[in-house]
Amino acid sequence: MGLTLIRKSDGARPRRDPRIALVLAGGAVSGGAFKVGGLKALDDFLVGRKVADFDLYLGLSAGSILAVSLASGITPDEMIKVLEGTSSRMTQLRPVDFYNPNWREFLQRPAKLTYDLLSYLPTVSGDLVRGLPGLPEALAPTLREFVKEPGYTTAEAVAMALIDHISPKREVPSVTNHIPSGFFDNVSLERWLRRNLERIGMPNDFRAFERKRGRQLYISACDLDTAERAVFGADENAEVSISQAVQASTALPIFYRPARINGVDYIDGGVRHTANIDVAIEKGADLIVCYNPFRPFLNRIDAAATGSSYFSDGRYLSDRGLKVVLNQVFRTLLHSRLKLGVQRYLADDRFQGDIVLLEPREQDAQFFALNPLAFWKRSEAVQHGFESVRRTIEQNFDQLRVVFARYGLDLNRTVARRKAERARATRGWSGAVEAAAETAEPALRLVSEQG
Repeated sequence: MGLTLIRKSDGARPRRDPRIALVLAGGAVSGGAFKVGGLKALDDFLVGRKVADFDLYLGLSAGSILAVSLASGITPDEMIKVLEGTSSRMTQLRPVDFYNPNWREFLQRPAKLTYDLLSYLPTVSGDLVRGLPGLPEALAPTLREFVKEPGYTTAEAVAMALIDHISPKREVPSVTNHIPSGFFDNVSLERWLRRNLERIGMPNDFRAFERKRGRQLYISACDLDTAERAVFGADENAEVSISQAVQASTALPIFYRPARINGVDYIDGGVRHTANIDVAIEKGADLIVCYNPFRPFLNRIDAAATGSSYFSDGRYLSDRGLKVVLNQVFRTLLHSRLKLGVQRYLADDRFQGDIVLLEPREQDAQFFALNPLAFWKRSEAVQHGFESVRRTIEQNFDQLRVVFARYGLDLNRTVARRKAERARATRGWSGAVEAAAETAEPALRLVSEQG
Protein backbone atom coordinates (compact mmCIF):
# COMPACT_ATOMS: atom_id res chain seq x y z
CA MET A 1 0.00 0.00 0.00
CA GLY A 2 1.32 3.46 -0.91
CA LEU A 3 0.77 6.33 1.48
CA THR A 4 0.94 10.03 0.66
CA LEU A 5 0.63 12.66 3.40
CA ILE A 6 -0.27 16.14 2.18
CA ARG A 7 0.47 18.53 5.02
CA LYS A 8 -0.86 22.08 4.91
CA SER A 9 -1.64 22.58 8.59
CA ASP A 10 0.96 24.06 10.92
CA GLY A 11 0.67 20.99 13.15
CA ALA A 12 1.31 23.08 16.26
CA ARG A 13 -1.84 22.32 18.19
CA PRO A 14 -4.95 20.14 17.89
CA ARG A 15 -7.87 21.47 15.87
CA ARG A 16 -11.01 22.37 17.77
CA ASP A 17 -14.13 20.61 16.48
CA PRO A 18 -12.39 19.30 13.36
CA ARG A 19 -14.38 18.11 10.39
CA ILE A 20 -13.13 14.79 9.04
CA ALA A 21 -13.97 13.55 5.55
CA LEU A 22 -13.62 10.14 3.97
CA VAL A 23 -13.26 10.24 0.18
CA LEU A 24 -13.71 6.93 -1.64
CA ALA A 25 -12.75 6.66 -5.30
CA GLY A 26 -13.94 3.99 -7.72
CA GLY A 27 -12.57 0.53 -8.27
CA ALA A 28 -15.36 -1.66 -9.67
CA VAL A 29 -15.84 -4.98 -7.84
CA SER A 30 -12.29 -5.95 -6.87
CA GLY A 31 -11.36 -2.34 -6.12
CA GLY A 32 -14.46 -1.90 -3.98
CA ALA A 33 -13.75 -5.11 -2.06
CA PHE A 34 -10.10 -4.03 -1.72
CA LYS A 35 -11.33 -0.81 -0.10
CA VAL A 36 -13.61 -2.72 2.28
CA GLY A 37 -10.63 -4.72 3.55
CA GLY A 38 -8.52 -1.60 3.84
CA LEU A 39 -11.23 0.28 5.71
CA LYS A 40 -11.44 -2.58 8.20
CA ALA A 41 -7.69 -2.35 8.76
CA LEU A 42 -7.91 1.41 9.37
CA ASP A 43 -10.93 0.92 11.62
CA ASP A 44 -9.02 -1.65 13.71
CA PHE A 45 -6.33 0.93 14.48
CA LEU A 46 -8.79 3.65 15.46
CA VAL A 47 -9.78 3.83 19.12
CA GLY A 48 -12.89 5.77 20.07
CA ARG A 49 -13.93 7.50 16.88
CA LYS A 50 -14.24 5.01 14.01
CA VAL A 51 -14.56 5.34 10.23
CA ALA A 52 -18.37 5.22 10.49
CA ASP A 53 -18.22 8.26 12.81
CA PHE A 54 -16.69 10.82 10.43
CA ASP A 55 -18.42 14.05 9.40
CA LEU A 56 -18.41 13.87 5.60
CA TYR A 57 -18.56 10.94 3.20
CA LEU A 58 -17.87 11.39 -0.48
CA GLY A 59 -17.98 8.56 -2.99
CA LEU A 60 -17.99 7.86 -6.67
CA SER A 61 -18.51 4.64 -8.60
CA ALA A 62 -17.90 1.65 -6.30
CA GLY A 63 -16.88 4.10 -3.58
CA SER A 64 -20.41 5.54 -3.59
CA ILE A 65 -21.88 2.27 -2.30
CA LEU A 66 -19.32 2.19 0.52
CA ALA A 67 -19.84 5.88 1.32
CA VAL A 68 -23.58 5.37 1.74
CA SER A 69 -23.04 2.31 3.91
CA LEU A 70 -20.50 3.99 6.21
CA ALA A 71 -22.59 7.15 6.50
CA SER A 72 -25.49 4.87 7.51
CA GLY A 73 -23.42 3.44 10.35
CA ILE A 74 -22.52 0.15 8.67
CA THR A 75 -19.01 -0.75 9.86
CA PRO A 76 -16.31 -2.28 7.61
CA ASP A 77 -16.68 -5.53 9.56
CA GLU A 78 -20.37 -5.59 8.65
CA MET A 79 -19.54 -4.76 5.03
CA ILE A 80 -17.36 -7.85 4.82
CA LYS A 81 -20.28 -9.87 6.16
CA VAL A 82 -22.49 -8.35 3.46
CA LEU A 83 -20.04 -9.57 0.80
CA GLU A 84 -19.91 -12.97 2.49
CA GLY A 85 -23.69 -13.21 2.90
CA THR A 86 -23.53 -13.49 6.70
CA SER A 87 -24.80 -10.01 7.63
CA SER A 88 -27.95 -9.74 9.70
CA ARG A 89 -28.41 -6.08 8.76
CA MET A 90 -28.09 -6.04 4.97
CA THR A 91 -28.77 -8.62 2.29
CA GLN A 92 -25.87 -10.01 0.31
CA LEU A 93 -24.78 -8.28 -2.88
CA ARG A 94 -25.25 -11.10 -5.38
CA PRO A 95 -23.88 -11.60 -8.90
CA VAL A 96 -27.40 -11.04 -10.28
CA ASP A 97 -27.38 -7.56 -8.68
CA PHE A 98 -24.12 -6.76 -10.43
CA TYR A 99 -24.44 -8.64 -13.74
CA ASN A 100 -27.97 -7.67 -14.75
CA PRO A 101 -28.12 -8.05 -18.57
CA ASN A 102 -29.34 -5.09 -20.56
CA TRP A 103 -32.06 -7.23 -22.11
CA ARG A 104 -34.23 -4.39 -23.32
CA GLU A 105 -31.63 -2.79 -25.58
CA PHE A 106 -30.25 -6.13 -26.80
CA LEU A 107 -33.74 -6.97 -28.01
CA GLN A 108 -35.01 -3.56 -29.08
CA ARG A 109 -32.00 -2.18 -30.93
CA PRO A 110 -31.50 -5.07 -33.40
CA ALA A 111 -35.25 -5.05 -34.02
CA LYS A 112 -35.11 -1.29 -34.67
CA LEU A 113 -32.17 -1.76 -37.07
CA THR A 114 -34.10 -4.43 -38.98
CA TYR A 115 -37.15 -2.19 -39.19
CA ASP A 116 -35.10 0.82 -40.32
CA LEU A 117 -33.37 -1.21 -43.05
CA LEU A 118 -36.61 -2.71 -44.30
CA SER A 119 -38.35 0.65 -44.36
CA TYR A 120 -35.34 2.41 -45.89
CA LEU A 121 -35.17 0.30 -49.07
CA PRO A 122 -38.78 0.91 -50.28
CA THR A 123 -38.62 4.65 -49.54
CA VAL A 124 -35.29 5.01 -51.32
CA SER A 125 -36.72 3.11 -54.31
CA GLY A 126 -39.61 5.54 -54.42
CA ASP A 127 -37.22 8.48 -54.21
CA LEU A 128 -35.20 6.96 -57.06
CA VAL A 129 -38.26 6.72 -59.31
CA ARG A 130 -39.26 10.29 -58.55
CA GLY A 131 -35.71 11.55 -59.07
CA LEU A 132 -34.98 9.81 -62.37
CA PRO A 133 -36.04 12.75 -64.60
CA GLY A 134 -33.46 15.07 -63.07
CA LEU A 135 -30.76 12.46 -62.55
CA PRO A 136 -28.64 13.16 -65.69
CA GLU A 137 -28.38 16.85 -64.86
CA ALA A 138 -27.51 16.15 -61.20
CA LEU A 139 -24.75 13.65 -62.04
CA ALA A 140 -23.30 15.39 -65.10
CA PRO A 141 -20.57 17.47 -63.33
CA THR A 142 -19.21 14.59 -61.26
CA LEU A 143 -19.45 12.13 -64.16
CA ARG A 144 -17.37 14.46 -66.34
CA GLU A 145 -14.73 14.62 -63.61
CA PHE A 146 -14.73 10.83 -63.31
CA VAL A 147 -14.34 10.32 -67.05
CA LYS A 148 -11.58 12.90 -67.13
CA GLU A 149 -9.71 11.45 -64.15
CA PRO A 150 -10.94 7.98 -63.08
CA GLY A 151 -10.16 7.06 -59.48
CA TYR A 152 -11.61 6.42 -56.07
CA THR A 153 -12.11 10.08 -55.17
CA THR A 154 -14.05 10.94 -58.34
CA ALA A 155 -16.04 7.70 -58.12
CA GLU A 156 -16.97 8.56 -54.55
CA ALA A 157 -18.11 12.01 -55.72
CA VAL A 158 -20.42 10.38 -58.28
CA ALA A 159 -21.88 8.05 -55.65
CA MET A 160 -22.47 10.87 -53.17
CA ALA A 161 -24.12 13.01 -55.85
CA LEU A 162 -26.40 10.09 -56.68
CA ILE A 163 -27.38 9.59 -53.02
CA ASP A 164 -27.94 13.31 -52.50
CA HIS A 165 -30.21 13.53 -55.52
CA ILE A 166 -32.20 10.39 -54.84
CA SER A 167 -32.67 10.74 -51.09
CA PRO A 168 -31.16 13.97 -49.72
CA LYS A 169 -33.05 13.76 -46.44
CA ARG A 170 -32.69 10.06 -45.69
CA GLU A 171 -29.72 8.71 -43.78
CA VAL A 172 -28.61 5.15 -44.38
CA PRO A 173 -29.34 3.19 -41.15
CA SER A 174 -26.06 2.70 -39.34
CA VAL A 175 -25.26 -0.51 -37.51
CA THR A 176 -23.14 1.39 -34.96
CA ASN A 177 -26.12 3.55 -34.01
CA HIS A 178 -28.04 0.43 -33.07
CA ILE A 179 -25.43 -1.19 -30.81
CA PRO A 180 -26.68 -1.38 -27.19
CA SER A 181 -25.28 1.36 -24.95
CA GLY A 182 -24.03 -1.15 -22.39
CA PHE A 183 -23.84 -4.88 -21.75
CA PHE A 184 -25.57 -4.66 -18.36
CA ASP A 185 -28.10 -2.45 -16.58
CA ASN A 186 -27.24 -1.32 -13.05
CA VAL A 187 -30.84 -0.61 -12.10
CA SER A 188 -30.41 -3.84 -10.13
CA LEU A 189 -27.79 -2.12 -7.94
CA GLU A 190 -30.19 0.75 -7.31
CA ARG A 191 -32.89 -1.71 -6.33
CA TRP A 192 -30.54 -3.61 -3.99
CA LEU A 193 -29.43 -0.42 -2.21
CA ARG A 194 -32.96 0.99 -1.99
CA ARG A 195 -34.22 -2.16 -0.31
CA ASN A 196 -31.32 -2.28 2.11
CA LEU A 197 -31.66 1.35 3.15
CA GLU A 198 -35.26 0.57 4.00
CA ARG A 199 -34.14 -2.59 5.80
CA ILE A 200 -31.77 -0.71 8.12
CA GLY A 201 -34.21 2.15 8.63
CA MET A 202 -32.31 4.82 6.71
CA PRO A 203 -34.08 7.47 4.57
CA ASN A 204 -33.45 7.24 0.84
CA ASP A 205 -33.47 11.03 0.62
CA PHE A 206 -30.33 13.14 1.04
CA ARG A 207 -31.90 15.82 3.23
CA ALA A 208 -33.78 13.40 5.46
CA PHE A 209 -30.67 11.20 5.69
CA GLU A 210 -28.52 14.11 6.86
CA ARG A 211 -31.08 15.14 9.45
CA LYS A 212 -31.30 11.63 10.85
CA ARG A 213 -27.61 10.70 10.80
CA GLY A 214 -25.98 14.08 11.30
CA ARG A 215 -23.53 13.14 8.52
CA GLN A 216 -23.01 14.82 5.16
CA LEU A 217 -23.14 12.47 2.21
CA TYR A 218 -22.12 13.35 -1.35
CA ILE A 219 -22.17 11.18 -4.45
CA SER A 220 -20.80 12.26 -7.82
CA ALA A 221 -21.53 11.15 -11.38
CA CYS A 222 -20.95 12.51 -14.87
CA ASP A 223 -23.68 13.95 -17.10
CA LEU A 224 -23.15 12.14 -20.41
CA ASP A 225 -24.63 14.87 -22.62
CA THR A 226 -22.75 17.80 -21.08
CA ALA A 227 -19.64 15.93 -19.78
CA GLU A 228 -20.04 17.90 -16.54
CA ARG A 229 -19.73 16.52 -13.02
CA ALA A 230 -22.96 16.10 -11.11
CA VAL A 231 -22.75 16.18 -7.32
CA PHE A 232 -25.66 14.80 -5.33
CA GLY A 233 -26.17 15.79 -1.70
CA ALA A 234 -28.48 17.54 0.74
CA ASP A 235 -27.14 20.97 -0.27
CA GLU A 236 -26.34 20.00 -3.86
CA ASN A 237 -28.60 18.10 -6.27
CA ALA A 238 -31.11 16.47 -3.94
CA GLU A 239 -33.79 15.83 -6.56
CA VAL A 240 -32.79 12.19 -6.92
CA SER A 241 -32.83 9.55 -4.22
CA ILE A 242 -29.62 8.24 -2.65
CA SER A 243 -29.99 4.90 -4.40
CA GLN A 244 -30.53 6.65 -7.75
CA ALA A 245 -27.41 8.76 -7.16
CA VAL A 246 -25.43 5.56 -6.63
CA GLN A 247 -26.95 4.10 -9.80
CA ALA A 248 -25.79 7.19 -11.70
CA SER A 249 -22.32 7.10 -10.16
CA THR A 250 -21.71 3.39 -10.85
CA ALA A 251 -22.82 3.38 -14.51
CA LEU A 252 -19.44 2.29 -15.87
CA PRO A 253 -19.40 3.02 -19.63
CA ILE A 254 -19.73 0.02 -21.98
CA PHE A 255 -20.17 -2.36 -19.04
CA TYR A 256 -23.38 -0.61 -17.89
CA ARG A 257 -25.84 1.38 -19.95
CA PRO A 258 -26.07 5.06 -18.93
CA ALA A 259 -28.44 5.58 -16.03
CA ARG A 260 -31.30 7.78 -17.22
CA ILE A 261 -32.72 9.53 -14.16
CA ASN A 262 -35.19 12.42 -14.32
CA GLY A 263 -34.45 12.91 -18.01
CA VAL A 264 -30.64 12.98 -17.64
CA ASP A 265 -28.20 10.29 -18.74
CA TYR A 266 -25.47 9.72 -16.15
CA ILE A 267 -22.30 7.66 -16.36
CA ASP A 268 -19.65 6.61 -13.84
CA GLY A 269 -18.35 9.47 -11.70
CA GLY A 270 -14.77 8.34 -12.32
CA VAL A 271 -15.04 9.46 -15.95
CA ARG A 272 -14.91 13.09 -14.85
CA HIS A 273 -12.99 12.97 -11.55
CA THR A 274 -10.79 10.33 -9.94
CA ALA A 275 -11.90 11.44 -6.48
CA ASN A 276 -13.91 14.23 -4.87
CA ILE A 277 -11.25 15.78 -2.67
CA ASP A 278 -12.13 19.24 -3.96
CA VAL A 279 -15.74 18.76 -2.83
CA ALA A 280 -14.53 17.82 0.66
CA ILE A 281 -12.47 21.02 0.73
CA GLU A 282 -15.46 23.11 -0.38
CA LYS A 283 -17.58 21.55 2.37
CA GLY A 284 -15.10 22.59 5.06
CA ALA A 285 -13.20 19.38 5.79
CA ASP A 286 -10.05 19.76 7.92
CA LEU A 287 -8.71 16.21 7.61
CA ILE A 288 -9.37 14.27 4.42
CA VAL A 289 -8.72 10.54 4.20
CA CYS A 290 -8.81 9.52 0.54
CA TYR A 291 -8.72 5.90 -0.57
CA ASN A 292 -7.91 5.31 -4.25
CA PRO A 293 -7.52 1.63 -5.23
CA PHE A 294 -6.36 2.20 -8.80
CA ARG A 295 -2.83 3.22 -9.72
CA PRO A 296 -0.60 2.03 -12.59
CA PHE A 297 1.69 -0.94 -12.10
CA LEU A 298 5.45 -0.22 -12.10
CA ASN A 299 6.97 -2.65 -14.59
CA ARG A 300 10.32 -0.92 -15.12
CA ILE A 301 13.65 -2.72 -15.52
CA ASP A 302 15.16 -3.65 -12.17
CA ALA A 303 17.10 -6.87 -12.64
CA ALA A 304 19.09 -6.52 -9.45
CA ALA A 305 15.96 -6.39 -7.30
CA THR A 306 13.88 -9.05 -9.03
CA GLY A 307 16.27 -11.48 -10.65
CA SER A 308 14.61 -10.86 -14.02
CA SER A 309 14.40 -7.95 -16.42
CA TYR A 310 10.82 -7.00 -15.58
CA PHE A 311 8.59 -7.19 -12.55
CA SER A 312 5.82 -8.76 -14.65
CA ASP A 313 7.33 -12.26 -14.61
CA GLY A 314 10.11 -11.16 -16.92
CA ARG A 315 7.71 -9.87 -19.59
CA TYR A 316 6.43 -6.63 -21.01
CA LEU A 317 2.87 -5.81 -19.98
CA SER A 318 1.82 -5.85 -23.64
CA ASP A 319 2.91 -9.50 -23.83
CA ARG A 320 -0.13 -10.33 -21.70
CA GLY A 321 -2.59 -9.00 -24.24
CA LEU A 322 -5.15 -6.25 -24.66
CA LYS A 323 -6.81 -6.72 -21.26
CA VAL A 324 -3.60 -5.92 -19.37
CA VAL A 325 -2.82 -2.98 -21.68
CA LEU A 326 -6.27 -1.48 -21.07
CA ASN A 327 -5.94 -2.13 -17.34
CA GLN A 328 -2.66 -0.18 -17.23
CA VAL A 329 -4.00 2.65 -19.42
CA PHE A 330 -7.17 2.99 -17.33
CA ARG A 331 -5.18 3.11 -14.08
CA THR A 332 -2.69 5.59 -15.53
CA LEU A 333 -5.41 8.01 -16.62
CA LEU A 334 -7.12 7.92 -13.22
CA HIS A 335 -3.90 8.24 -11.26
CA SER A 336 -2.42 11.07 -13.33
CA ARG A 337 -5.55 13.17 -12.71
CA LEU A 338 -5.29 12.52 -9.00
CA LYS A 339 -1.63 13.58 -8.96
CA LEU A 340 -2.52 16.83 -10.73
CA GLY A 341 -5.29 17.37 -8.20
CA VAL A 342 -2.85 16.95 -5.32
CA GLN A 343 -0.76 19.79 -6.71
CA ARG A 344 -3.86 21.99 -6.96
CA TYR A 345 -4.80 21.30 -3.36
CA LEU A 346 -1.35 22.43 -2.26
CA ALA A 347 -1.93 25.76 -4.00
CA ASP A 348 -5.50 26.14 -2.68
CA ASP A 349 -5.42 28.77 0.08
CA ARG A 350 -8.91 27.75 1.22
CA PHE A 351 -7.56 24.47 2.54
CA GLN A 352 -5.22 24.55 5.53
CA GLY A 353 -5.71 21.00 6.70
CA ASP A 354 -4.14 17.62 5.91
CA ILE A 355 -4.83 14.86 3.39
CA VAL A 356 -4.02 11.19 3.89
CA LEU A 357 -4.00 9.41 0.52
CA LEU A 358 -4.05 5.61 0.56
CA GLU A 359 -3.25 3.68 -2.62
CA PRO A 360 -1.87 0.27 -3.58
CA ARG A 361 1.89 -0.02 -3.99
CA GLU A 362 3.25 0.53 -7.50
CA GLN A 363 4.63 -3.02 -7.53
CA ASP A 364 1.55 -4.78 -6.18
CA ALA A 365 1.36 -7.42 -8.90
CA GLN A 366 -1.25 -9.46 -7.02
CA PHE A 367 -3.80 -6.65 -6.93
CA PHE A 368 -2.96 -5.48 -10.46
CA ALA A 369 -3.69 -9.00 -11.71
CA LEU A 370 -7.21 -9.00 -10.21
CA ASN A 371 -9.90 -8.43 -12.82
CA PRO A 372 -11.72 -5.24 -11.67
CA LEU A 373 -15.06 -6.71 -12.80
CA ALA A 374 -14.59 -10.22 -11.39
CA PHE A 375 -17.26 -10.63 -8.72
CA TRP A 376 -15.86 -14.01 -7.67
CA LYS A 377 -12.54 -12.38 -6.65
CA ARG A 378 -14.09 -10.17 -3.96
CA SER A 379 -12.93 -12.32 -1.00
CA GLU A 380 -9.35 -12.31 -2.25
CA ALA A 381 -9.50 -8.55 -2.77
CA VAL A 382 -10.88 -7.96 0.76
CA GLN A 383 -8.03 -9.90 2.33
CA HIS A 384 -5.42 -8.21 0.18
CA GLY A 385 -6.77 -4.74 0.95
CA PHE A 386 -6.85 -5.52 4.67
CA GLU A 387 -3.26 -6.77 4.84
CA SER A 388 -1.95 -3.99 2.60
CA VAL A 389 -3.45 -1.13 4.60
CA ARG A 390 -2.63 -2.80 7.92
CA ARG A 391 0.99 -3.13 6.90
CA THR A 392 1.18 0.46 5.62
CA ILE A 393 -0.18 1.88 8.87
CA GLU A 394 2.22 -0.29 10.87
CA GLN A 395 5.20 0.91 8.82
CA ASN A 396 4.17 4.58 9.05
CA PHE A 397 2.52 4.43 12.45
CA ASP A 398 4.40 7.30 14.11
CA GLN A 399 3.78 9.78 11.27
CA LEU A 400 0.10 8.86 10.97
CA ARG A 401 -0.47 8.96 14.70
CA VAL A 402 0.80 12.54 14.84
CA VAL A 403 -1.42 13.63 11.95
CA PHE A 404 -4.54 11.88 13.23
CA ALA A 405 -4.04 13.06 16.82
CA ARG A 406 -4.33 16.65 15.67
CA TYR A 407 -7.93 15.88 14.68
CA GLY A 408 -8.91 13.88 17.72
CA LEU A 409 -8.26 10.42 16.20
CA ASP A 410 -6.29 7.95 18.30
CA LEU A 411 -4.40 5.03 16.75
CA ASN A 412 -3.57 1.96 18.82
CA ARG A 413 -1.16 -0.60 17.39
CA THR A 414 -1.75 -3.25 20.06
CA VAL A 415 -5.52 -3.26 19.58
CA ALA A 416 -5.11 -3.45 15.80
CA ARG A 417 -2.77 -6.43 16.01
CA ARG A 418 -5.18 -8.27 18.26
CA LYS A 419 -8.09 -7.61 15.92
CA ALA A 420 -6.02 -8.67 12.91
CA GLU A 421 -5.25 -12.03 14.48
CA ARG A 422 -8.90 -12.52 15.32
CA ALA A 423 -9.96 -11.67 11.74
CA ARG A 424 -7.42 -14.09 10.28
CA ALA A 425 -8.54 -16.87 12.58
CA THR A 426 -12.23 -16.23 11.90
CA ARG A 427 -11.94 -16.00 8.13
CA GLY A 428 -9.05 -18.37 7.55
CA TRP A 429 -6.71 -15.65 6.27
CA SER A 430 -3.08 -16.72 6.24
CA GLY A 431 -1.53 -13.27 6.54
CA ALA A 432 0.79 -14.22 3.68
CA VAL A 433 0.39 -10.85 2.01
CA GLU A 434 1.70 -9.13 5.11
CA ALA A 435 4.45 -11.63 5.86
CA ALA A 436 5.87 -11.37 2.35
CA ALA A 437 6.50 -7.65 2.76
CA GLU A 438 7.49 -7.27 6.40
CA THR A 439 10.97 -6.17 5.36
CA ALA A 440 9.78 -3.75 2.70
CA GLU A 441 10.58 -0.07 3.05
CA PRO A 442 7.68 2.12 4.20
CA ALA A 443 5.95 3.49 1.11
CA LEU A 444 5.47 7.02 2.44
CA ARG A 445 5.46 10.18 0.36
CA LEU A 446 5.28 13.43 2.28
CA VAL A 447 4.05 16.50 0.43
CA SER A 448 4.02 19.84 2.22
CA GLU A 449 3.16 23.39 1.21
CA GLN A 450 6.86 24.12 1.24
CA GLY A 451 7.51 21.12 -1.07
